[in-house]
Amino acid sequence: MDDLEQLNLDKIPNTDHEIYPLLKQRWSPRAFSDDEVEEKELQRLFEAVRWSASSYNIQPWRFIYAHKDSEGYDKIKSCLTDFNKSWVVNAPVLMLTFYKTDNDKGDDNRVAMHDLGLAMGSMTIQAQYMNIALHMMAGIEIDKIKETFDIPEGFEPATGVAIGYYGGDLDQLNDELKEREKKERQRMPQEEFAFKNSWNS
Repeated sequence: MDDLEQLNLDKIPNTDHEIYPLLKQRWSPRAFSDDEVEEKELQRLFEAVRWSASSYNIQPWRFIYAHKDSEGYDKIKSCLTDFNKSWVVNAPVLMLTFYKTDNDKGDDNRVAMHDLGLAMGSMTIQAQYMNIALHMMAGIEIDKIKETFDIPEGFEPATGVAIGYYGGDLDQLNDELKEREKKERQRMPQEEFAFKNSWNS
């Protein structure tokens, strides 16, 4: 077993309760395989989004994506924070996510980001099934995205996403990021977020 295979095994957590294996195996690398993510594979990811749940079936999600070595890729990269720019060059595909702020009646859609989250959850599990990793990024420049891509009124940028196959060489990363990559995954216990009958702070 090589180091990369061992890393992927080490990233599988010991859960307190048994869950679906793809959920356990999912993590967010910053080093990716050199293998290209082909258009037909991306279409499978977007098909998973297409059939995701959304309030009143509004489907408020939108995406802009681009393959490495394209103008679109460089434009997306330019809209990320400096920290994210430092490692996303390892990803074969970059993507921006958006949500439609109003519903079909023109009223504020307060669950639009919830629906986008559901869509990205569906994409994530489909990607995991295909050995494709998604690394979602909050570090984006919202105003620059709107200007660079001429985003129409009524739509808001939400996140950036780096997409690529698992199995990247850790030497793609600096020493600090290598250590982050190897770090054990941790989560807060259920008692801190799931409250029965009343709020427990």
